[in-house]
Amino acid sequence: MNIEERLHELRELAKKFAKSEANRVYLEEFKKSQLAILMKKHEKSHKTAAAQEREARADQEYLSVLEGLKQATEHAQRARWELKIAELGASVWQTSQANRRQEMKSLNSES
Repeated sequence: MNIEERLHELRELAKKFAKSEANRVYLEEFKKSQLAILMKKHEKSHKTAAAQEREARADQEYLSVLEGLKQATEHAQRARWELKIAELGASVWQTSQANRRQEMKSLNSES
């Protein structure tokens, strides 16, 4: 793989990670809004905030948000590690190129 292909791969993985992380953060914040919406929904049948929160957290809509957050976190972490591995590959490539240049320099100086 040449350097241009490696850089393209890194850019694509960075985009994938950014999108996955943005989705995870959005769901993390939406979870708070969803809890408030569901507490309001349970306001008439439960007078205390604690009871409303209990019902809201047990509500299927809230549990669905949590499941989405779980999946988003998994995708973001997978994308993060794919990017990290690609970065390590680029670093190994740089090192091998530097070693190759040094070997060529050494061979040329011996001649």
